[in-house]
Amino acid sequence: MKYFLIAGEASGDLHAAHLMQALRATDAEAQFRYYGGDQMAAVGGELLCHYRHLAYMGFIPVLLHLRTILRGMADCRRHIAEWQPDAVILVDYPGFNLKMARFVREHAICPVFYYISPKIWAWKEGRIKSIRRDVTHLYSILPFEVDFFEKKHHYPITYVGNPTVDEVAAYRASHPQPAASAQSAPVIALLPGSRRQEIKDNLSRMLRAARPSLSEGYKLAIAAAPNIPLDFYDALIAQSGVERRQVELVENRTYSLLSSATAALVTSGTATLETALFRVPQVVCYYTACGRFVSLLRRLLLKVPYVSLVNLVCDREVVTELVADGMTVENVRTQLQRILPGGERREAQLRDYDDMAARLGEPGAPRRAAADIVARLKK
Repeated sequence: MKYFLIAGEASGDLHAAHLMQALRATDAEAQFRYYGGDQMAAVGGELLCHYRHLAYMGFIPVLLHLRTILRGMADCRRHIAEWQPDAVILVDYPGFNLKMARFVREHAICPVFYYISPKIWAWKEGRIKSIRRDVTHLYSILPFEVDFFEKKHHYPITYVGNPTVDEVAAYRASHPQPAASAQSAPVIALLPGSRRQEIKDNLSRMLRAARPSLSEGYKLAIAAAPNIPLDFYDALIAQSGVERRQVELVENRTYSLLSSATAALVTSGTATLETALFRVPQVVCYYTACGRFVSLLRRLLLKVPYVSLVNLVCDREVVTELVADGMTVENVRTQLQRILPGGERREAQLRDYDDMAARLGEPGAPRRAAADIVARLKK
């Protein structure tokens, strides 16, 4: 069968690539065309547009590149109409993907499957109308989404597990934990995000908060994001007052960093889940300008009490969240000390990680989703 996939960012590219592999294992005649990235291209099929050409976030960037985005949408519609796939599979990226779902439904081209559902439980809940109207079936990777969609909106979905569980499990299976060396310094991992603005907002504050730990024998290591030049990080390190020689920049090896870290300072997003699955105690840090105003907007607009996936999955505060005006150097430093060895929050957080992992379930999310998609198509 012919599958047309759309992923709009790096994490979606990775998850879609694993889904493609699972589809190929289930359907030996699977053919792929897609909007995506390098991970999907490595699986095979035809990459029609790389996500980096359309991945703009925020009002101003979208406005400045509106012509490019609209042209990308028009080209995507044309590709789908010309190829006439057996299924369109959407991966997160709702601003773009829901418009494609509507086009496919209006032209009666094929079923539309949504893998990694839009986070309408946090904002833009009104999107449930277009999901109900245009999406054939929705696959969830977060267990609490089932009650939200089915009980609140009476829209049946399928929880298939979380692909991050698969990715961490695969890494740990292929990279056995080396024996700890008495010579090596314990590591505090800094994961300041993947976009320039959030890195700029968070990294120097993280470094200043963690700086006193250097005198306690800790080493600081930064997970560098793909496509961000290292001199960008060097400039932020210099601004923080931490000596460059005291900080390691880790490129494209975030899992390697987490597998050896003692504690971590992490921005919100999938990174919080990855850190927890590696059993690394963490503080969630997300600074924004106009912090008090943003905190007020958060209370007014966000429909969930937490920003980190760890807390959302467990439905309680497992990891401390320092967001907007709460993300100060002093607050981060205090909370970091609480999760370092001997800190009063460390062991409790590690126990709560076990509960989170149990709620997420076993590996196998792409395989389960692929099997269900193929079964529905064969019906």
